[in-house]
Amino acid sequence: MKKTIQIFSMLMIAMTIMVSCKKDKDPATTDFFIGTYKGEVSYKKDGSTITSTDGKITVSKVGETYNFYFGSNIPDITGVKFEKKGDNSYVSIGSGLTGITIDASTLKMLVIKDGATWTANCTR
Repeated sequence: MKKTIQIFSMLMIAMTIMVSCKKDKDPATTDFFIGTYKGEVSYKKDGSTITSTDGKITVSKVGETYNFYFGSNIPDITGVKFEKKGDNSYVSIGSGLTGITIDASTLKMLVIKDGATWTANCTR
């Protein structure tokens, strides 16, 4: 019986992740979201620049907090809050983390914080 409960629990977790990762899923409409946006990304700090035309950003949302995980040795941006603008677009709010717009299909970013600049123009 214990083994059956474990298997059932694992199936439920897997189904939740699969539903949360659907490409047409809007991150604003759920409390749990994981999605990958692909496109142009860049990062600049102290005269050093990292750019990628085929970069990716994995976005996670738990509750009201978004986290942006970059590849290509670009530092992550975490703990971002958003407010609704228009139909289904959300714009970041808070000190130093403004300049991020996200919806179900696009992610655009221009963040300047602590002498560093992140940019992104990505789609899902």
